[in-house]
Amino acid sequence: MYWYIFRSLKVKLGKPMPNLAREISKQISLPQSTLRKVNLAKKSLDARKRHQPFWLLQVEFALNSALKEPLPRGVSIAKHSVHEPSRPENLIPHSPKTNPTHVTVIGSGPAGLFTALALAEADQKVTLIERGKPVETRMKDIGILRGKGVLDPESNVCFGEGGAGTYTDGKLYTRVKDPSLAWVMARLVDFGAPHNILTDAHPHLGTDKLVRVLKALRAHLIDRGVEFIFQDRMVQLLVHKNQAHGVILNSGRQIESDYVVLGIGHSARETLEYLFGLGLEMEFKPFAVGVRAEHPQALINQAQYGPFADHPELGAAEYRLSYQFPDDAIGKRGVYSFCMCPGGFIVPTPTEPGKMALNGMSNANRSTPFANSGIVVQITADDLQRQGYKTHPLMGIQFQRELEEQTFQATETPYAAPAMRLTDFVESREPKDLAPTHFRPASVPYPLHQLMPNWIARPLQAAFKAFANQIKGYLTEEANLFAMETRTSSPVRIVRGKNMESVSLPRLLPVGEGAGYAGGIVSAALDGIRAAERIIQAPTR
Repeated sequence: MYWYIFRSLKVKLGKPMPNLAREISKQISLPQSTLRKVNLAKKSLDARKRHQPFWLLQVEFALNSALKEPLPRGVSIAKHSVHEPSRPENLIPHSPKTNPTHVTVIGSGPAGLFTALALAEADQKVTLIERGKPVETRMKDIGILRGKGVLDPESNVCFGEGGAGTYTDGKLYTRVKDPSLAWVMARLVDFGAPHNILTDAHPHLGTDKLVRVLKALRAHLIDRGVEFIFQDRMVQLLVHKNQAHGVILNSGRQIESDYVVLGIGHSARETLEYLFGLGLEMEFKPFAVGVRAEHPQALINQAQYGPFADHPELGAAEYRLSYQFPDDAIGKRGVYSFCMCPGGFIVPTPTEPGKMALNGMSNANRSTPFANSGIVVQITADDLQRQGYKTHPLMGIQFQRELEEQTFQATETPYAAPAMRLTDFVESREPKDLAPTHFRPASVPYPLHQLMPNWIARPLQAAFKAFANQIKGYLTEEANLFAMETRTSSPVRIVRGKNMESVSLPRLLPVGEGAGYAGGIVSAALDGIRAAERIIQAPTR
């Protein structure tokens, strides 16, 4: 069959979904009888005109014979159906099933899990190591941190089954174009994700649904022969003839394997320090730090949807903001929103005692009265060098740690968040009180402009003033800012070659966010699949 996409079918709010086959037949002047299959491919909201928002549909359809050129207006060729994704190409075992390749995967975030999935379904042997706990018991430790201010350094928002993405909203949107993308989304549906993630323009699972998906995925992997080892972490790589040959764990267990895949996440700092000491080539990677802004969700709904703010089809509104701050040092410094969570809440995300960091999350229904988003400032190597940091691949980690330690010491309550009203921050005023918030374990008024370097505070202050021109009412005393958002991405990249192996140590494949090659759940999963493909296709060595 020949697949095509029609990209601009409009539906007003409140109107029923049209008969897609009839609409496509009318739009491209083809008899309905010639349409073999017709599916909704993507659904997005166009609210640029707040007085008349509408749904914009992309519709895929299949024909037995190809359309003549030129294609009808609004029609383009599709390589495959969104709803019938093909298995990632070339995932074929390179050795007999009786002699599979053994791969040790470090980390059960999306990169590690999808590496394991692709390998296991190609009949390879996989051992998966996770320093944290299974997802269901991990939730209890996060609850203790939020409720009592007690941190478990090995089980928290960043460490544990599913990685950091499990408890930071479950966003599945990515700009990455990859032939395996449809397969990733389809497998998530297989494991319990709602079917609409295949068609939503900005798909989102929510932490509550993602937990169920992870449990089902784990059961499937175990059924395929994957060995899970929880609450144990790699402390040493086994190296034989200058190749990675396995790992030694904190428990003393030694695991020999043909390959090691590193999906350690962006917060495994001591592991990155160990790898640097081992001689792996690494490089500084630009990242961003800032604050988390919290507004009443009703205010954001009104600003984005106008008279349709309470329309039942729309739910909690989101936003995306950016600003270029004129900076004498670099010309323009980017300030932007990060991980915006409609109807969500802010959570503490530290992984080291005596250090404080934040992120946002939301459940599937996005039903809390607050919207929150990271508002962060770009950080370059030159920035840190100007501040006196010694040029070093890990200097970004040093900078993060210093900010997090200062944030922790700003309050007397362990893992409380220093905070202030947005309006006070913009005017550099001493805060007296806070707007209503649900942050736990506690929030304490504190002058955030004194907590961070001036070269970060000034761009943030200017950006908030600019954002007020983009979203009506954004600069309001009803909004709070919380410190600090430091874990936007990994500040280091482990250098790898075209075969995805470390340029310093063959058969070691660094993947995902922690290695500096992804920026979210889906892009990390895709990176893991590419690693699996490389391993499966590699000649026997």
